[in-house]
Amino acid sequence: MVDPLTEAKSSNGGVTNPYHRTEHCDNMHGYRCDKEVGILGIDISKDHLVTSEGRVYENNKKGYEEILKVKLNTIVVEPTGAYSIKPCQYFKEKGIKILQVSPNILWKEKDLRGKKTDFYDAEKLINMANKAKEYNYNPLKELVTLYIFLKDLEVKYKNRVKRALFLVSDEEKISKEMLEEFSKGNFKIQLYNLEYTKIVLEEIEVLSKALLETSEKIKEVEKMIQLQSENHVLLTIPGIGKLSSGIIIGIVGDIKRFPNPESFVAYCGLDPIVERSGKATVSKGISKKGNKYLRSLFYFLAEMNYSRNPTLLEFYENHKEKLKGKKLYTALARKLARIVWSVWYNNKPYEPK
Repeated sequence: MVDPLTEAKSSNGGVTNPYHRTEHCDNMHGYRCDKEVGILGIDISKDHLVTSEGRVYENNKKGYEEILKVKLNTIVVEPTGAYSIKPCQYFKEKGIKILQVSPNILWKEKDLRGKKTDFYDAEKLINMANKAKEYNYNPLKELVTLYIFLKDLEVKYKNRVKRALFLVSDEEKISKEMLEEFSKGNFKIQLYNLEYTKIVLEEIEVLSKALLETSEKIKEVEKMIQLQSENHVLLTIPGIGKLSSGIIIGIVGDIKRFPNPESFVAYCGLDPIVERSGKATVSKGISKKGNKYLRSLFYFLAEMNYSRNPTLLEFYENHKEKLKGKKLYTALARKLARIVWSVWYNNKPYEPK
């Protein structure tokens, strides 16, 4: 049971009593004075859920069950990554409508009085319910997150194997066949007989096993992602396959949260930085403030597949004299991001212009 005296604290007035009438009671917050609440704002952290009633609950099943004792039909939250996914999904499966307020919207409407507490954040969530979007779990998100994690792990293992191999050998190229032999303790390469050679060979054996297992798991996850993205409208874009479309869908989730292509391009970190002073205009590359995985993916697809896409190929031919190297492929990546937004947002197959 939650201690009825356990409540969120204000930075100015000590403890806030959820059943004590306040200045808000005659306005939009009358429901705070009733036990039977129809809508509830919840500020979510790793360990706690602070409600707009002023109550503090644990971020676990015990806390969720305590909140369910309150008669409510809607919960408004701010997305806080992994900490909010579990409670949101739990309450949704219990038949409660979950609304999520964008952190950007919440920040723009920050209380000018300077109060910054979990309780006041939960109250502000209620005020912005009309600007919130209904929570929908993205089934591809966990798969793509796992895929990215495994790919990062694979790179780390490869680099570590190369480092260890350099310490005991002049061999530079590492093939799958070599890794399979290394994982069995077979080193059919010329080795330096140094003081640390035996220890390093043991390290290579362990790393080779881990690298092979990781590579196999990546293939399994790739197949699962591809199955999830079948028949999606993004597959009509030349140069985008099932895996790349699945990764994009998994990271982005709902394309409707980007009202125009510029906002999506900025989310990908591909928006250009341009400084103007008088008549002078200076380009300083791209912001790189968005999602680094999408940015890398669009760059890779633009560099490798631009010739397969009529729109990108035309752009390439028109700009290859003015832009060179990375600048050209970055511009192509930005163009591809715009194409993805247009096709997905409008849910219409790609048509070259």
